Amino acid sequence: MRATLALCKRSVWKGPHIVPLPIIRGAPGDRIPPVRTQARSATILPNFVGLVFQVHNGKAYTDVRITEDMVGHKLGEFSPTRKRFTFKQSKNK
Repeated sequence: MRATLALCKRSVWKGPHIVPLPIIRGAPGDRIPPVRTQARSATILPNFVGLVFQVHNGKAYTDVRITEDMVGHKLGEFSPTRKRFTFKQSKNK
């Protein structure tokens, strides 16, 4: 198994950047409230799979549902901080 490139950005002896988050595991079928956080630099761990996080992007909280492909990346990678640019034509030509 090869380590993801996201984990290679930090020194191996330091380990992944883990932030203690209040994660509540409920019974199957129960609705679990999303975990609200501003820790965009927290590494996504395998036990986060299936949870919903509300990650702060500087203005509002965006919902991020964690999948298996996201393990090893950072929470902030999935909460964009900039709007998409749209070119608007002026009506007065």
